[in-house]
Amino acid sequence: MKKLILNTIGAITLTAILFSCSKTETTPIPQPEPYSTSQNIEPQPVETTPEVPASIDASKHEGLKLIEGTDCLTCHKIDSKLIGPSYQEVAAKYTDTDLDMLAQKIIDGGKGNWGEIPMTPHTGLSKENAKQMVKYILSLKK
Repeated sequence: MKKLILNTIGAITLTAILFSCSKTETTPIPQPEPYSTSQNIEPQPVETTPEVPASIDASKHEGLKLIEGTDCLTCHKIDSKLIGPSYQEVAAKYTDTDLDMLAQKIIDGGKGNWGEIPMTPHTGLSKENAKQMVKYILSLKK
């Protein structure tokens, strides 16, 4: 009886080993059809970046790049109020003489000028970069 059990266990083990080592079938990876000259492929239009208006000089365009690289667009839009005022509203309220004050406000943050929701400070921003951002915003004056 003991011999029968050992033979059965041995046969099951041998069968398991043989099946685990057998080659499994694989599904072939689909390959794209080769290019045919009979195919008529229409060229796709290439997206281009809009030209910067002539009224906005290179430094103001640099300001837009800086704005896009920060979290400013989370709270501000160019032409409509979001959480904070639109950039056009800011441009209407301030002039070039306020450049330094506005740049410092971007760096320090603050509240009260446009309501009770505070503007987040941007302490890692240099004064020069903040000025470039303000120049761009003031260029949006209507």
